[in-house]
Amino acid sequence: MSEQSAPLNRKELFLRACRGEAVPRLPVWMMRQAGRYLPEYREVRAKHPFLEVCKTPDLALEVSLQPFRRLGVDAVIVFSDILIPAEAMGLALELGDAGPNLPKPVRSERDVDKLRIFDPETETGFLMEAIRRIVREVGPTVPVLGFAAAPWTLACYMVEGRTKEGFATVKNFLYQDPGAFETLLFKIAQATVGYLKAQIAAGAVAVQLFDTWCGELSLADYETYALLALQEIITRIDNEVPVIYYTKASHHLLPAIARSGADVLSVDWRMNLQETRKAVGPRIALQGNVDPAVLFGPPEKIRRATQDAAAALAGVGHILNLGHGILPGTPVENAQLFIETGQNANLAEPKPAVQAR
Repeated sequence: MSEQSAPLNRKELFLRACRGEAVPRLPVWMMRQAGRYLPEYREVRAKHPFLEVCKTPDLALEVSLQPFRRLGVDAVIVFSDILIPAEAMGLALELGDAGPNLPKPVRSERDVDKLRIFDPETETGFLMEAIRRIVREVGPTVPVLGFAAAPWTLACYMVEGRTKEGFATVKNFLYQDPGAFETLLFKIAQATVGYLKAQIAAGAVAVQLFDTWCGELSLADYETYALLALQEIITRIDNEVPVIYYTKASHHLLPAIARSGADVLSVDWRMNLQETRKAVGPRIALQGNVDPAVLFGPPEKIRRATQDAAAALAGVGHILNLGHGILPGTPVENAQLFIETGQNANLAEPKPAVQAR
């Protein structure tokens, strides 16, 4: 078999898609793919608290690999949490199935000043070691992904202390003391750059920035605050590896998001992939975007939603994923069906439905 006709391995498929190129089949993975829907994950968690799993390389290795072994996903994302850097910056952190809690949140300029830029190998070396072990385990043909929170989303948790509808405390801080809040965002950005670069040095071939709460902002506030700090990170990564930027409920921000500098935009199920491609242009790849709740549906619904998403971009610059993390309680066989359907999907663009007369 010639080199040209040899099938692409998972890493080659993934990186080609990140570069906006056409691929013979879509790479497929799921956000939160290592999680409570898997019985083997629940077995680990029955013995070990969440933070212990995050901070113990052998345990993080095990749960990171579980969806790869069980489902055959095309990328392995290291098991961790977006709030790990907040703790490394000096905040007390409590993490469990009930959600995150930062009991001493950032509420003033003085609190911002106390935050430190940490050495990622010293303060979060457990994560880098987990990545190194995953890379050794899966070998050179499987992409290993690192990640972090985008500055705005991490700031939301650091200021509120926990998830709250509307993030009123965060916006109060932003509007009452915009200078201090901007300092907070750029301090987070500075810490995140080193954190992601350490993950890349450990073997991550791409990194994802999660901005789950950016949709809470108006376009003007997003451009003034969140976008600038995000661009600081992406600029300083300096094309070392592809950067994927995930946003949720962010249709109104799309013109600005397209200027983030990210190689791949990961969008939720509210966004039409074809319309998003037209809006952002061909140079930015897309990731997504099946509604995770679809995986509770019957097999024919899962197949159709997956096939439609896969066909939307005809296999050009597209990584198939869910529009948000897989939900606890999702049947494992339905997650398996999503992965297999995506990997075997027909990439021809769907024909418009014929209107009945």
